[in-house]
Formats: sequence, C-alpha cells, structure tokens
Amino acid sequence: MEYNLEVVNLTKKYPDFKLNQINIKLPKGKIIGLIGENGSGKTTTIKAILNLMTYDKGSIKIFGKDNVDLTKEEREQIGIVLDDSFFSSILNVNDINKLMKNFYHNWNEKLYYNMIKKFKIPCNKPLKEFSSGMKMKIKVLCAIAHEPKLLILDEPTNGLDPIFRYEIIELFNNFVSNKENSILMTTHITSDLEHLADEIIFINEGHIILDVPKKEIDNAYGIVELLEDNLTKIKKEDYLKCLKYKNECYILVNPKDEFQKKYSKLTVRKPTLEEMMLILVKGE
Repeated sequence: MEYNLEVVNLTKKYPDFKLNQINIKLPKGKIIGLIGENGSGKTTTIKAILNLMTYDKGSIKIFGKDNVDLTKEEREQIGIVLDDSFFSSILNVNDINKLMKNFYHNWNEKLYYNMIKKFKIPCNKPLKEFSSGMKMKIKVLCAIAHEPKLLILDEPTNGLDPIFRYEIIELFNNFVSNKENSILMTTHITSDLEHLADEIIFINEGHIILDVPKKEIDNAYGIVELLEDNLTKIKKEDYLKCLKYKNECYILVNPKDEFQKKYSKLTVRKPTLEEMMLILVKGE
C-alpha cells in the first residue's frame, strides 16, 4: 500500500503537555478524521506534519520523503487549511487569484472560478465584508485549486452552514475519488466524518485512544442505554466503558453482535462519533 503521509511515534514535550507516540498512516485515496477535545494534541500534530514546529522524537514522511526534505514542487502538492491563517481583509476573490497564480505553479484558474461560481461567492467584495463561513469557503477552495495530492485541513467546516458543509463533503469525496489524493482533517463537527472519513483517529490528552476504520465503528461498536439499577446485570468484561447521567447509563460495547446474543433483551444501537468520544473520555 502506498501512503501520502506517514507519522511514526511522533512525540513532543511541553511543560504541561505531552504529545505521545502519535502514529498515522494515510493511504492514497483515503480520508482520515482526527478528532479529540480542545487541547488534545490535534493542532500540534498538524503543525508538526507541516514542519511548523520541531518535535522531540519520531519521523514524518510525506510522499515517501522526510517532511523537512521536500522540494518546493513537492510542498506545492500539499493543500492546507489552518484555523489561524488567512488573506489580507482588503483583498477580493480576483486579487486572491492573481496572488495564487504567482505562488503556485499548478494553480488552476478555471477550477478556482468554477468553484467560486458554484458556491456563489462574490468576486468584487473585499474579504472584510465576508462572514466567517464565507472566509472558510475561500480557504478551502484555494487549498484545492492548486491541485494538490494531499490536503491537511484543520477544522475546515468550522463556521459553515449545513448546506455548504454538505457541498464541501461532496467536494472532498470527489477530491480523493482518483485513488491518488488523500485528506487528513480535524473537526469538532464529528457528524461530517460520518459521511466522509475512511478511518477515525481519536486523540485524548496527547495519546491516541482509538484508531479504527469507520466501517468498524458502524459494524462492530454499539451503545446500550439502561437504567443505572440494571447495570449490575451486565458483566464488566462485556462492555468497554459506561457513562452515567442522572439515573441512566450509556455503555459502549464491542463486538456488538456478541453482546446482543448474550443480552438478547437489551437493544444495541449504532453509536455516533460524538457519543463514542464522550463515553471514551468521560466514561468509567
């Protein structure tokens, strides 16, 4: 299998935080969703991948090469959306096109304006008059319009309305449909990953606590809701974690089919990513 991104045992120590042995292998044609609470290490991982910060241990390869050894042409094959970066507020869509044509060798002006038209973005209005969601649209379109092979996206659907989030999910799926391109994205809107990601990596307090194909979450994991008084009827070895809320319990099970056979009177339903995050972090 060929990978556009390989992160091996990435470790970064801070006085009050440690990113500990993060491993990510992103194959061609795939999308990985990187999820976790604020401060869990997602953005630190992204910045290390992009060589925006040093790290203590581990290795990072992009297109099979160490990320610090990429040529200018190879770096142009990476599309980036970061939450804290943007163009000058006095620029408009046409100004951005002129800038990007000079910056990226593979800038596709036709693709850029086709996407601008599709997403109904005004060409002559300065960015300072755009909403936060409209600004995010520009970031995403610019990341794609220079035709990269790898997209690194930090909260790309943040501030977007539901309609555009649906459209952007379609855009990302089309991006990887050639089986050569890949996407690594972080998001707080985990519902977006339900229809997008091939693999989910969950970071908590600098550690990966879950790394599974999205299909496995759909097929193997389940949630059971029951009253706290009935929890004693379930053996602890038969569930992963339990989250108690008021007088109810939400237990996470895997594999759900075996649990269902053993406790046939209980209902096992499919979990959402948000529920899994909550139970894995807050559950006992």
